Amino acid sequence: MIIGSVSENKELEKRVSITPEIAKKYINLGFEIQLSENYGNHIGFGEEEFKEAGVKFVSDDKKLIQDCDIIIQMNLLDEDKTSLLRSNQTYIGVLNPYENKNKIDQLVNKNVNMFSLELLPRITRAQSMDILSSQANLAGYKAVVESFSVFEKAIPMMMTAAGTIPAAKILIVGAGVAGLQAIATAKRMGAIVFATDVRAASKEQVESLGGKFLVVEGEENLETEGGYAKEASNEFKMKQEELLSETLKKIDIVICTALIPGKKAPLIITEKMLQNLRPGSIIYDLAAVQGGNVAFSEVDKIVEKNGVKIMGESNILNKLPVSSSNLYAKNVFNFVSNLYDKDNKKININLEDEIIAKTILK
Repeated sequence: MIIGSVSENKELEKRVSITPEIAKKYINLGFEIQLSENYGNHIGFGEEEFKEAGVKFVSDDKKLIQDCDIIIQMNLLDEDKTSLLRSNQTYIGVLNPYENKNKIDQLVNKNVNMFSLELLPRITRAQSMDILSSQANLAGYKAVVESFSVFEKAIPMMMTAAGTIPAAKILIVGAGVAGLQAIATAKRMGAIVFATDVRAASKEQVESLGGKFLVVEGEENLETEGGYAKEASNEFKMKQEELLSETLKKIDIVICTALIPGKKAPLIITEKMLQNLRPGSIIYDLAAVQGGNVAFSEVDKIVEKNGVKIMGESNILNKLPVSSSNLYAKNVFNFVSNLYDKDNKKININLEDEIIAKTILK
């Protein structure tokens, strides 16, 4: 069986789905690997390194797509390439079925097996395949680093002969994987960290990392069975707004990470609340690409309001393409290993397996 991957549009996506290390693992399982020419050159994965692992390079993406049994990508390819897919091929990636519904429906009708990895269930057996966690971890770290690079004061407390510089105060909104990594990163760099989340279980996790959890009065436990946040009631939102409004008066940097899978990001920091932040403060909105947690948030722009800088990017992981590619490639390899019947050397779509049933698009 042939596994292939074609180059993504590098202006939008610098990550790759197969690394030399993982290519070797696929080949050891009995697969043949085919990639576009110059597939990983832009992030330091040279063709020689791939060839040493046993990879074949194909100059024609059309031929590559048509010859492969399994195609692994970061995203859904453009229509001129997905139109080449045929019946019984398997396509694996982060397909965003909510936004790409029409394209995916057409492919499913052609009997292409479409697997969207952001739909993986949060069960123990799927942890090694969990692309949301591996990528969010890096995003949370990078959001802190990016914010600190723009902030015009020192982060840790410094005691000098000329006086003491106080530690920066950071607020993390949303204590999922990205938020927890943001807390850990900010603490390591000497900041005082506060955090809030709609899930009651987050309090213990935040405090274990040295953060101070902000408790909303009359707290609701807004956690789904799958471990994700769900939408809060209007009453809860009002109480949260009051708490955050007061907290923002003493905060220097805000990192927003609150997302609900498949829905527009909840607006948490309103225009009115922004007035409580001091000039020179920074907000990094990791949810900007899904509508934003912050009023005035714009993708790939730094918006300044009353001296407060609001940042958000379409793909922050383009700034960490090597680390994020390494983790993504390992996640996908573990997924394919679970999907592959090694004895009969074929893909086994066993819908009794929760991992397969939850990720296949029908």
